[in-house]
Amino acid sequence: MKVSGKTKVLGLLGFPVEHSLSPAMHNTAFEKLGLDCCYVTFLVKPEFVRDAVKAIKALNLAGVNVTVPHKEKIIPFLDEVNKEASFIGAVNTIVNADGKLTGYNTDGRGFMKSLSEAKISVNKKNVLIIGAGGASRAIGYYLCQSASKLFLYDIDKKKAGKLISDLNKIKKNVFFFSYEPFRLRRTRPGRAALSSQLEDVDIIINATPLGLKKNDPLPIDVNLLKPKQVVCDLIYKRTALLEKASKKGCRTLNGLGMLLWQGVFAFELWTGKRPPVDVMRKALAQKL
Repeated sequence: MKVSGKTKVLGLLGFPVEHSLSPAMHNTAFEKLGLDCCYVTFLVKPEFVRDAVKAIKALNLAGVNVTVPHKEKIIPFLDEVNKEASFIGAVNTIVNADGKLTGYNTDGRGFMKSLSEAKISVNKKNVLIIGAGGASRAIGYYLCQSASKLFLYDIDKKKAGKLISDLNKIKKNVFFFSYEPFRLRRTRPGRAALSSQLEDVDIIINATPLGLKKNDPLPIDVNLLKPKQVVCDLIYKRTALLEKASKKGCRTLNGLGMLLWQGVFAFELWTGKRPPVDVMRKALAQKL
């Protein structure tokens, strides 16, 4: 890659960002299409988010991705946020058009595309999302429109309740999945109650950070899973949850496809061009 005074710079704002696979994915795509662009990471501490947004304009960056923990907090500092990202309450992509910064969220579309690519249908299915953070909001925005019922579980009931209330404005099919059964009870009645509830769930999605670290606890009791179920993890590596669910006979899917497709959609917003998806996929695989 040759960098000159004309090179358009894009990047990732987050804290941390050292682990990111996005530079490899995007720079490989830029090079393949012969675009004079480069993608770098920017380590931005939470207290400097406002300054980082000002820097996008000051340094004339063409655009950026936004990752944790800034997806929600960055919104007030943008000039405009599109309808989808505004509803979700989180931005993962910013486009700089002549000094006007517009925020988008490509996470939800990326996840749905990864499901489609894996030939996993949500239509008329019951879906459970574990976690009620920004990722849950992004995928829930789309899932509630296709699923028969969408269930949410989070230790923070208030946070989950807010998300449920918001999603029910789209379609009144979103419900709270009882907190009690998720406590690892030693009594058979507790396990039976959870088992009974999970029987009605077709797709289970972990949208929490549990699984990023080797010693993280599992987000759900895998002993209660059934072979007919699909288990997804938004973490892009093969987590313990997916390993154990696979041994139970469940179909599993990690978050690598979501990472790829959210990047594809962001690339299109920045450049107006369709990126070489297979090249981006290969770059991610090699980096992993």
